[in-house]
Amino acid sequence: LDSLLQEKLIMGSAEVLMKLETRAVAAERLIQLLRSQIKAAKDQSVAGGVGGNHPSAQLKALTAENASLKQEIGSWLAKLNEAERRNGKKVFYTVPSGQTSAPASAAPTVKEESPAPVSDKPEKKEKPKKEKKVVGGGGGGKGAEPEAPVDIGRLDLRVGHIRSAKKHPDADSLYVEEVDVGEEKPRTVISGLVKFIPEPEMQDRMAVILCNLKPSKMRGIMSEAMVMCASTPEKVEILSPPAGCKPGDPVLVEGFTRNPDAQLNPKKKIFEACAPDLRVNGDKEACYKGVKWTVNGAAVTSQTLVDVNVK
Repeated sequence: LDSLLQEKLIMGSAEVLMKLETRAVAAERLIQLLRSQIKAAKDQSVAGGVGGNHPSAQLKALTAENASLKQEIGSWLAKLNEAERRNGKKVFYTVPSGQTSAPASAAPTVKEESPAPVSDKPEKKEKPKKEKKVVGGGGGGKGAEPEAPVDIGRLDLRVGHIRSAKKHPDADSLYVEEVDVGEEKPRTVISGLVKFIPEPEMQDRMAVILCNLKPSKMRGIMSEAMVMCASTPEKVEILSPPAGCKPGDPVLVEGFTRNPDAQLNPKKKIFEACAPDLRVNGDKEACYKGVKWTVNGAAVTSQTLVDVNVK
């Protein structure tokens, strides 16, 4: 009930203020009109040979009416100011002592302000809008670098050393491997190779590792990379880097600049776009679009499989 009464009071006050402001402006305009009439009457008196010290009856009447209107405006301004103070609004009209009206040089500008609603909730801070990144520079300015082409150069393929592998405690088809990829700590990698490669053959062996996939949990354990294999539905072989490599050595493909993403964005599906062109050729060499993968100038190979996909 209090809130309804308060709302009605605010609405009524707003209507009163509007009426007061309208009347004040109208009165001020009328004074302007009377002043112009007084000036015209004075000019007419001078032209007719009547001195300024003996004004005509019309001039006296206009002067009296002007004074009356000034008093009326002063009264309306006082009412307007008092109403605005009660309504919590700023006072835009001031009537100096000894003066019954606002300055008549121009009609007053009324700026209406609604009282701020009272709320117990804290004010929400507006978040600054993020600027959209512009691809490529324009107008001579220095813009963001254009995105690299989608090819094997975006994949962080490195030589890795599988130190150890054991079966996943909650999945019979998965190995949990500890892999050195040339970093301070080894990575945990989970591979579905139990059906294809015996556990003893998974120990202490070199491999090619894709290192910038987004880590994902597989049956409760986080996998941080992927072992690259030559693959068919019946047979899978881990790709072998050339002899003499060490963990962390990069895999290169001639004609494709190696510029891997820090982490592949799954939404952009960069690996999925490259995957159809990852194959082993007839010479057991891993290739991308027919171009060999190399480490330190030598080819990455499968053990026996030819003309198959790399996964």
